Amino acid sequence: MPKSTFTALGVYKMLPQTNCGKCFLPSCLAFAAAIVAGRKKFKDCPDLDPERTAEFSAKFESPGSRDVDQAEFINKLKKKMSTINFETVAPLIGATVQDDSIIINSMGKDFVFDRQGNMVSECHIIPWVQAPLLSYITYKTHGDITGKWMSFREIKGGIEWQALFTSRCEEPLRKLADENPGLLNDLIDLFMGKTIDWYEADIALILYPMPKIPVLICYQAPEDDLGSKLTIFFDECCSTNLHIKSIFTLSSGLVQMFTKIAEHHL
Repeated sequence: MPKSTFTALGVYKMLPQTNCGKCFLPSCLAFAAAIVAGRKKFKDCPDLDPERTAEFSAKFESPGSRDVDQAEFINKLKKKMSTINFETVAPLIGATVQDDSIIINSMGKDFVFDRQGNMVSECHIIPWVQAPLLSYITYKTHGDITGKWMSFREIKGGIEWQALFTSRCEEPLRKLADENPGLLNDLIDLFMGKTIDWYEADIALILYPMPKIPVLICYQAPEDDLGSKLTIFFDECCSTNLHIKSIFTLSSGLVQMFTKIAEHHL
């Protein structure tokens, strides 16, 4: 069902339909109407499974509202930048300071931020990378790489985003790897990645979207009657260095970039 055709009745069909009143509304139909009107969100239903909450939110949320939320999020992060001591933070996040700016290397490319949060790069500006990088600089905690890998759902807050992460990140990248067998190997050369041995994976590729945000992509090609499989893992330090929302934004942005690379017949 396209996002624009959602009605209160359509939303109601997604709900438990118990009329429990835990949302402080008299019925699930009233709650559905409140969602359509923008007064409530799916997560406000305490009896709705977190994975289904993320799934329904992804279907219902309009692209325009996502753009507005992202713009507001970036503005908040920019305001936080003025409170950050670049000299103190830089060594903690693997960045450098030069001419009153902080420089972060993302997969071989330098991104430079001033104290107002404005970003410039040696390459063309990639819009989706701005929010995760700002979040990385201004995040409240910082930790070193541990070498211990965890799935997205194991990261704090990840379970609520898992359905969305699967549909927007892992599944599209799996299909992309199926259609472009050499793509993952090419990414190693393009973005300073490296391979490791990983059980039940034909290729296991580590990329560094940020100095202390290692991402492990494990892909197994289809064989006989078995379909392909792709899983994205994160170093244990990622939950210390970045908010789950930014980890998701970063991951989906990477997949979008890889898709464009494949379209240009790498």
